[in-house]
Amino acid sequence: MSSTRRRLKEGFVQVYFGRGKGKTTAAIGQGVRAIGHGFKVFMIQFMKGNYKYGEIEAIKGISNFDLKQFGSPELISEPGEFDINEGNKALEFSKEIIMSDEYDIVILDEVGVAISMNVITVEPVLELIKSKPEKVELILTGGPKMHPKIKEIADLVTEMKMIKHYYSSKGITARYGIEY
Repeated sequence: MSSTRRRLKEGFVQVYFGRGKGKTTAAIGQGVRAIGHGFKVFMIQFMKGNYKYGEIEAIKGISNFDLKQFGSPELISEPGEFDINEGNKALEFSKEIIMSDEYDIVILDEVGVAISMNVITVEPVLELIKSKPEKVELILTGGPKMHPKIKEIADLVTEMKMIKHYYSSKGITARYGIEY
């Protein structure tokens, strides 16, 4: 791995959403690849506060891959005041990181879920996308849906589609070390 920080010639906007598995994993994989080439990565997690996911524990050991989590550590079905405050904090923090010119790739993990659950609104996210520095790559992940306006202005949109899953076909629940 190079010790000299490289810079992207041009940063794009990538989106990963859908009912299939692997959205966060794809974003993290892109980040790890970039670090291997001398870039710096920051991942901001919306809706995933302080839970010790396996990938988070691994990222803590990777130089130049920084992370901050916001939100409740539990799954929520309806957002409360705490969730909305955390969403707004995550948005403000995201803006600071994106505009800092310190990171080449910024991942907004589960931002699509935060929008679809009305934890945050789409307008500030659209503004972040439109105002990001030219050399910053922005990666957004979400759940089953991503707001149409975000898909419209993104440069790369991937919908993860579940064809078959052992959750439903075998009655298996999320497994430690595989799904979290």
